[in-house]
Amino acid sequence: MAQTPRNQNTGARKGSSRGRTPSGKPNPIDVHVGSRVRLRRTLLGMSQEKLGEALGLTFQQVQKYERGANRVGASRLFDLSRVLDVPVSFFFDDMGEELKSQSPALIAGVGELEEPPAHFEADPMAKRETLELVRAYYRISDPQVRKRVYELAKALADAAEASER
Repeated sequence: MAQTPRNQNTGARKGSSRGRTPSGKPNPIDVHVGSRVRLRRTLLGMSQEKLGEALGLTFQQVQKYERGANRVGASRLFDLSRVLDVPVSFFFDDMGEELKSQSPALIAGVGELEEPPAHFEADPMAKRETLELVRAYYRISDPQVRKRVYELAKALADAAEASER
């Protein structure tokens, strides 16, 4: 397998920025993904050490992922989603258009599609919010209260739908 030649002085690969910006800072998308890892970990009340143990990493490696200093590969992202109990897409949620434009491929001008992808609505059953709502609903032990919550949700949805017409 051919490898990019290494620079004799630094050992770094020629032309490889390792996903960093031209200034050498971590790519903003990597920083965003890391901040989402930190957000979910703290929401679960999990320490960096416990997350590291679950992933077979040191807490220092978890720190680097959370800062965006280390890039998160696909298999590691999968493991993170499993341990943190979120879909992989969670790590890219709330990413603005300006941030999306910082993709290394878009910066290099090679990531543009000739035609935009077809727009589709995400399945609401796959959303984290839906799962949390269902879990909370079934934690209501009194069946009558649970039924009233269900009726309230339906009434609110019907009212919202009626106001959109």
